[in-house]
Amino acid sequence: MVERRSIADAERIDSCERPELNEGRWLASCASPQGQYRTLQNGQPVTKTIQLALLLSLCLTGCASRPYATLLPVAATVPGAHVVDMLVATTRAPSQVPGVVFAGDRGIGLSVENIVVSIPPDAVRKPGAVIYPKQNPGEPSHEFVALKIDSMDATQSQSWYGRVAGLKKRVLLFVHGFNTTYEEAVFRFAQISHDTGVNAAPILFTWPSQGSIFGYLYDRESANYSRDSLERIIESAVDRPDVDEITILAHSMGSWLAMEAIRQMAIRRGDLPAKLRNIVLASPDLDVDVFREQLDEIGPAQDRITIFTSQDDRALLVSRRLAGGVQRLGTVDLTRPEVQAFYAARGIDVVDLSGVQAGDGLNHTKFAESADVVRAIGGRLIAGDNISDSRIGVAETIGATAIGTAQGVGSAIGATATIPSAIVDPEGRRRLRERIEDSGRNFGGSLQTVTGR
Repeated sequence: MVERRSIADAERIDSCERPELNEGRWLASCASPQGQYRTLQNGQPVTKTIQLALLLSLCLTGCASRPYATLLPVAATVPGAHVVDMLVATTRAPSQVPGVVFAGDRGIGLSVENIVVSIPPDAVRKPGAVIYPKQNPGEPSHEFVALKIDSMDATQSQSWYGRVAGLKKRVLLFVHGFNTTYEEAVFRFAQISHDTGVNAAPILFTWPSQGSIFGYLYDRESANYSRDSLERIIESAVDRPDVDEITILAHSMGSWLAMEAIRQMAIRRGDLPAKLRNIVLASPDLDVDVFREQLDEIGPAQDRITIFTSQDDRALLVSRRLAGGVQRLGTVDLTRPEVQAFYAARGIDVVDLSGVQAGDGLNHTKFAESADVVRAIGGRLIAGDNISDSRIGVAETIGATAIGTAQGVGSAIGATATIPSAIVDPEGRRRLRERIEDSGRNFGGSLQTVTGR
């Protein structure tokens, strides 16, 4: 069993970060439903070497330089900094540790906060980057810092909608993934909200992730625990007269949570509200068979879904092993005709980011850390289009600077391009070809490779 540990303790020690404190028993409690990962004694594996290697790789990449207790508000920001005023809803339990705010334990009911984040000036940060405070208090001139953290009741939440959403008419709702602490979710979403350039009211839904790579099973149950609360947050945005459209952006395990909440909403209402324009699943840690069942419940509204995949997503490789070898939605193979046909028949766009040179060593956060991708998402929303709108999708937008296939064929535009992508929609491929031809460039074989014609 994976031991449940709380991070609401000021003396919290994460074995992932401090293996030397575990007397040689590092990785001692990593388990899977099938018992593939059993207890390690004195650091020696008792199961397959390749499985341990995957976990070690995940730990070494996923646990480096993680922030802790960095949500201590500072008095003011600096000239040139950017401010994100967000509503944060959570099913986590409150923490008594200054700067943690909410822990990885499950709370009772739904808590709502108003958090204002300062993002450093453009001169010191590249789009896609989150710069955590190295110590408290943080320095707004070159780090992400909180300016305000206030609890909100129902009346105050309504005031936030009137102040922020009322001016924008749009809501961007983010659901984070596995192995994410409260502060990581807050700062990452502030970055996404700003870097997309979308004029949308930012709402973060953060569920009780343990914030440890050894908490996969706990996190999965915590996501399950949070379905009804996420549905309530979506419904509250739908019911607001000053909100015209809503985009849900879900990452990793958060994609399963988002799809479950949406599925429940479709069952209760008979369909999905028209205001829910876009459902974006980035690197979804979601069983492909479960996804098919969810689509059946959602019905015609499934054509509002866009999926970002990557064949080199190492985190999802580990997840697949933990799930008994079942394919994860975030690593579907778009080179297979039957896979293309499945998504095309449902009007779902799938963008393959396998060639993106961005994100952490796990290749699991490309959607947020690639400046081109995050701007492409924002560009579609700014234009008022569905992300998966067949008129001009995200993949086509990215294709304006780099074009490739799911196998990772190199760019057809310039040696510096690094973002191959694949779009399953035939109409999108047709217009993509026309766009290249209009540019007057001679792409010949590259275009034929991209379009398959």
